[in-house]
Amino acid sequence: MPSERRFAFGRNWAAFLAGLDESRITEAESSLRDMLELDDLTGLRFLDAGCGSGLFSLAARRLGADVVSFDYDPDSVRCGRALRDRFFPGDTRWDVQQGSVLDVPYLKSLGAFDVVYSWGVLHHTGDMWQALDNICIPLAPNGRLFIAIYNDQGVASRVWWWVKRTYCGGPVGRAAVCGAYMPYLFLRQALKSAVTGRNAFAAYKSHRGMSLVRDWHDWLGGFPFEVARADEIFGFYRSKDLVLTRLKTTNANGNNEFVFAAPR
Repeated sequence: MPSERRFAFGRNWAAFLAGLDESRITEAESSLRDMLELDDLTGLRFLDAGCGSGLFSLAARRLGADVVSFDYDPDSVRCGRALRDRFFPGDTRWDVQQGSVLDVPYLKSLGAFDVVYSWGVLHHTGDMWQALDNICIPLAPNGRLFIAIYNDQGVASRVWWWVKRTYCGGPVGRAAVCGAYMPYLFLRQALKSAVTGRNAFAAYKSHRGMSLVRDWHDWLGGFPFEVARADEIFGFYRSKDLVLTRLKTTNANGNNEFVFAAPR
């Protein structure tokens, strides 16, 4: 890959899976149904490009899809296979592979998919715009592309690039970043709980079924790191004749979410 410094995404996901429960899986399913505007995925082929923990591959499989999951990180591949074997042992309709979205021959070998899903992945490849281009290769005519890309916040995003690079520079850098930011992140959630009267720590898993602490590590260490404005992503895919059908934007340190429909 283009960058030698890389966050250990797979190890982070392995820790996340230790706390996976039914409520998180249900929230992941709900997220897919909402953004794809489909009640179920029966009869569809679903590609999870950069599958991470495998949670959304599991959600898609439970919604009826035939699933192919892949990730560049060997630990993430192991997470996906462990999740498949736990919930769908011996299943022939869910394949988990090691691969890269920057590998064009590999993507071509996978065939065509009705849903191509890559949430919070392509900006971590080290070559985001090439990855955004390549992800269209396995998209079937009339298929849906569901991606999430970090929002460009200008100077703030450049600062976060250096923070993430420092985190991934070794144990000293990781300790320095965690020591500087973790207390602030915990305090922010505690204040949110006090202001709203709701446990913000417990409520976080209702956001796509994810884990707050694991997402914090992903955010602080997620390197390589690239960003884009929502209009840049829209313009990029409009030039490929893809039609935007769903959009969720953020003004914060988060992802803009997009669903595009491919031409027939």
